[in-house]
Amino acid sequence: MNKEQTKTLMIIIPIIAVVAIIIIASSAFYVVDIRSQAVVIQFGKPVKVVTEPGLNVKAPFIQKVRYFEKRILEWDGEPSDILTRDKENIGVNTWARWKIVDPLKFYTSLGRESRGQGVLDEVIESAVKNIVSSYPLNEILRDTNRKLVYTTVELEKAEIAKKVHVDKGRAKLVEEIKFMANSGLSERYGLELIDVRIKHINYVPTVIPKIYDRMRSERIRIANKYESEGRRMEARILGNMKKELDGIESEGYKIAVQTRGEADADALRIYADAYEKAPEFYSFTKTLETFEKTVNKNTRLYLSTDSDYYQYLNKYTEE
Repeated sequence: MNKEQTKTLMIIIPIIAVVAIIIIASSAFYVVDIRSQAVVIQFGKPVKVVTEPGLNVKAPFIQKVRYFEKRILEWDGEPSDILTRDKENIGVNTWARWKIVDPLKFYTSLGRESRGQGVLDEVIESAVKNIVSSYPLNEILRDTNRKLVYTTVELEKAEIAKKVHVDKGRAKLVEEIKFMANSGLSERYGLELIDVRIKHINYVPTVIPKIYDRMRSERIRIANKYESEGRRMEARILGNMKKELDGIESEGYKIAVQTRGEADADALRIYADAYEKAPEFYSFTKTLETFEKTVNKNTRLYLSTDSDYYQYLNKYTEE
């Protein structure tokens, strides 16, 4: 080996040594940050659990590290069709939050976080169906017996007629769902449900048209009631108006008859006074009025010589 080869070898060996040290160090050291927790595995078996953040050492090339979330994770389920105790077919959509509390047990039972989501799919959906189907719809929709505000009195009366009463309410039912779904999760899988909530409740699509028909029928019934009430009030108002009109006409007729009677009395009194003052003239004018009312061009009179008619006519012809 010549000097050049020796010199080259002396340069390569330190480089190889440094690279080897870097590779060994990178395989021997690992970091667990504050958001994670880790399980050290040797030949497929867990040998160590690290939950505190920091720099740690493991056997290089022999041991491997599996990281799991230490933070709270979200679970979002699919809507479930459930028949309530009062036979209402509804769709319930839920969501939850969970965390890994025992990474060793979680690794040995499930291995991956996606499998934890699958376990929650089963247990939460089962708990939701069991609890929701055991209660009437109003227990799931409402929390208290607080009186609701309605746009019409009829809707309020219809709600009162249903005798809706809430014993537990939605919040307590959600707690029951959480308790049932959380039972045994920590012991079996090393995970825990932090919270469960109902995100959305609605009637299933096949039932919604029937609900709209029921609402439409209810509104039509209320409209017909308003219309009937309006007609009843109209008849009452028209009756009162006719009664008042008849009273006004009767009072007017009474006043007219009374006025006419007083006028006739005044006329008779005037006639009587005139007769007393000039009985001959009064008799003459009354006879003329009689002529006007009884005699026309088609009238023929046959009078005796001692009648009043003849007397005045005879005097008129003599003059």
